[in-house]
Amino acid sequence: MAAAAVAAPGALGTLQAGRARLVAACCARLGPGWRLPGSLMGPRVASAIWARGWAAAAGGSAPRRGYSSEVKTEDELRVRYLEEENRGIVVLGINRAYAKNSFSKNLIKMLSKAVDALKSDKKVRTIIVRSEVPGIFCAGADLKERVKMNPSEVGPFVSKIRAVINEIANLPVPTIAAIDGLALGGGLELALACDIRVAASSAKMGLVETKLAIIPGGGGTQRLPRAIGMSLAKELIFSARVLDGQEAKAVGLISHVLEQNQEGDAAYCKALDLAREFLPQGPVAMRVAKLAINQGMEVDLVTGLAIEEACYAQMNPQGSVRAGRLTGRIEDAEDSPTHIRWSGPGLVAPVHAARASGGKERGDLRGQSISHANLKN
Repeated sequence: MAAAAVAAPGALGTLQAGRARLVAACCARLGPGWRLPGSLMGPRVASAIWARGWAAAAGGSAPRRGYSSEVKTEDELRVRYLEEENRGIVVLGINRAYAKNSFSKNLIKMLSKAVDALKSDKKVRTIIVRSEVPGIFCAGADLKERVKMNPSEVGPFVSKIRAVINEIANLPVPTIAAIDGLALGGGLELALACDIRVAASSAKMGLVETKLAIIPGGGGTQRLPRAIGMSLAKELIFSARVLDGQEAKAVGLISHVLEQNQEGDAAYCKALDLAREFLPQGPVAMRVAKLAINQGMEVDLVTGLAIEEACYAQMNPQGSVRAGRLTGRIEDAEDSPTHIRWSGPGLVAPVHAARASGGKERGDLRGQSISHANLKN
């Protein structure tokens, strides 16, 4: 594909080459071994060691409702892997009550460490970002700490906040921000980095940096216009206006608004309901769908469609699976994160995949361990 684009004459060839590079980059994001559509060999299974997540901290505090035992290094960020029917959902709970959950050096370091572990954990299906402090989501950067910094430290600190928020935006699984309280400045930028935002009607949200004679520095000038449109984003940033949950829903900043409950966690409860809806879906499909949407939104429609084609080809290589519902589940494996075990309703494949099912003309591949390479023509 790329070679053909390079060979095309003039400006059209340049444009096609650029599109080919974007599509190739998209495939690269899928991991080692993914190929462009039309590749003769198809994806290959790569060897790697799966991340096992973090072991539960000994002597941690008692688990809260719906939570498993805690996994944490310090109290400012609590990382919990939910159990039983919620297995696969991970909750990042910010817990700096004395500083309104503002970003400190330590909190940013812990967020970075947590995200780094989660992005390589194939057991993670959905991540919820929430506050464990009533009435507060995140108040942005810790200005009291910033005042004590040397001028040479401020720039790198803001850059680190931006980098961590970008890491959250680039997580391969769905992310949900549960906004049950104040989300200002960097706090709203953190929420904007999530795929879905839900909020209580009493929550307050805004990019208020212009009141401090600065501008949003954690991605707000880029993600807010993409979420609600350029004109309205400019209006909100220029005015430093703060919206409540109903107003945020009206402008499209959040997907769901709820009346706050007595526990103060209405948004979190809704986020948990959404995460449960995601759990039955194919885990590989969820990751590839997110990649296709995110990459496609940054390019023109023609290139976006090419990205979709490249992603779809990885789910259905060479059109080899034409019937049945794909219910791939990534299971424990010692060396193969791209090895998929199909389970659930029978996966009916045509004759060229029959070798994976013992040579039958149309095989039921349920419960068998197969790789993408087994399903190519």
